[in-house]
Amino acid sequence: MKNIKTIFFFFFISIQQLCFSQPVSSMREGKLKVVIAGLSHDHVNRMLEKGKAGDIIIIGIAEADYQLCNKKNTEYQFPDSIFYKTLSAALKKNHPDLVMAFNAPVDHLAVVETCLPLHIPIMIEKPLSFSNAVASKIKMLSEKYNTKVYTNFPSIWYTSFMELLNKADDAVTISKMIMRGGHSGPVEIGCSNDFLNWLTDSVKNGGGALTDFGCYGAAVMTALMQGNAPLSVYATARHLKSTNYPKADDDATIVLEYAGATGIIEASWNWPFTIMDVEVYGKNAYLHASQFNNNKTEPSLLSRDDKETKQKILSAPKYKDEVEYLTAVLINKAPDDNKLLSLKYNLIITRIIDAARRSVKEGKKVLL
Repeated sequence: MKNIKTIFFFFFISIQQLCFSQPVSSMREGKLKVVIAGLSHDHVNRMLEKGKAGDIIIIGIAEADYQLCNKKNTEYQFPDSIFYKTLSAALKKNHPDLVMAFNAPVDHLAVVETCLPLHIPIMIEKPLSFSNAVASKIKMLSEKYNTKVYTNFPSIWYTSFMELLNKADDAVTISKMIMRGGHSGPVEIGCSNDFLNWLTDSVKNGGGALTDFGCYGAAVMTALMQGNAPLSVYATARHLKSTNYPKADDDATIVLEYAGATGIIEASWNWPFTIMDVEVYGKNAYLHASQFNNNKTEPSLLSRDDKETKQKILSAPKYKDEVEYLTAVLINKAPDDNKLLSLKYNLIITRIIDAARRSVKEGKKVLL
């Protein structure tokens, strides 16, 4: 019975696409026209909400799982005509400004291989990949087809983090960074089963907390070090909740060594509440940015030098999120200058996560 329903659903979608799909040229101008690849990543809900609110124009959703399509369609009320079983089918009907990938890291390369020959830019929800070999293939394809691949990290839009990175660029010679990123666990905070299916599987996600939150710290440290890779990576990972997470680590520590600087990343699914917190130490300055429980209403930055301590409530940034930024860049031709979204920086971030996984497996420092 389930198979019959599935066939009927996608047959109905095909008929709707033939009869009712609007040509892209008839859509409103000034908004990103987007095809979404995959619905299993819970972060996709933000994009579906933006589509429903009209902040972006979702012209296609590619997802093979009928039940997941039906669930999202019921919740967000999109036309049946925009749902497709495959990304290739969606792109035969539409040429979007951007494809947004919200699937497992193990599936990111397939999205890139589909989009880049068509010269369609991609935004991948973090991380780019957990494998350096896969990231190298993505780089080769991006260069071959001269088409951008962006990677989005929700934390880079926290105003406290943006201000910290700006101040660090301006005034701080960094000797140490400590970043804490984590929460009480994806099961504990209520992530969907579709998300948990790959997030908590080291084969599909490249690790548990190490990949999930370790990549945030790798991103911040890469930005602080202006795109330079560390000399070495040493990591440990633990299974503190083996019942909930039998296939993935749930607590990790990663140490990055540079010439004259150290980055310490604490990533966990074993904390009492959500913490996203960065401390930066320099010879004559200290910066501390906090974003507890994803509270983005009044983020603050603490800065201290040898004369005084200042607590600053921050003003709104130029771009509040990836949609505003990529709309400005791809539609309005604004400068594409956010390095943390760039492929160059994310190749380094991937090298760090890849090396951290190797370090855990081998029990020793990995030299880059």
